Amino acid sequence: MTLLRSLLFNAAFFVLTALLALFALPLLAAPRSAMLWLGRTWSWMVAALLRVICGVRVELRGMETIPPGACVIVAKHQSAFDTVIWLGLLPRPAYVLKKELLSIPLYGWHARRMGMIPVDRAGGGPALRAMLRAAKVALDDGRQVVIFPEGTRTAPGERVPYQPGVVAIAGASEAPVIPVATDSGRVWGRRAFRKRPGVIRISVLPPIPPGLPRARLLAALEEAIETETDRLYAEEASRPVDKAVG
Repeated sequence: MTLLRSLLFNAAFFVLTALLALFALPLLAAPRSAMLWLGRTWSWMVAALLRVICGVRVELRGMETIPPGACVIVAKHQSAFDTVIWLGLLPRPAYVLKKELLSIPLYGWHARRMGMIPVDRAGGGPALRAMLRAAKVALDDGRQVVIFPEGTRTAPGERVPYQPGVVAIAGASEAPVIPVATDSGRVWGRRAFRKRPGVIRISVLPPIPPGLPRARLLAALEEAIETETDRLYAEEASRPVDKAVG
């Protein structure tokens, strides 16, 4: 049953995404707010498909922690789901993403129009400075910069070093820095076809105190996010099997 549900979801996901991408072509000439509205709609529709087809629901914790206006969201990245959901949760998100993604037809055009922030991982210092300038423009415009600190999706229980770009953005701005944990990989695994029934939890944590040196800020972010992620997994493991979402 899980395999069939996953097949139906993936088919619906790609059809929906393709149709909305084509529908959005005229919006390339519209104000950015129109493209962000379409991204938000797409995110909500994907979440609805997950719930209806796969029996996956999303549980949000601590969303009241996110202040209005500019902030830096530093979010755990275990699944493609993580790149979908923040479009629907934030009013004006600006993702930090790989520069290569902007070269993909349709997707790259729309991402560029949304004002996403490209980073060239092989570009060294000049690329980092370009990313910082773009992030500053977004923050000065009152947007929410979303960055995935590992730089790639990680499997549940896997830890990789956090990338320094996250603290470069945080250190160059006075905007609040918000760590976020999730257990999305338990339900929608990295590069996994199957989507298991259950609950994806997103836990927004208190802002990191301002003024920390970069090394301490990076360590504080990693400690907060990884500790909360481990707690989410322990919470799920302690649930009685007959009460699990199915």
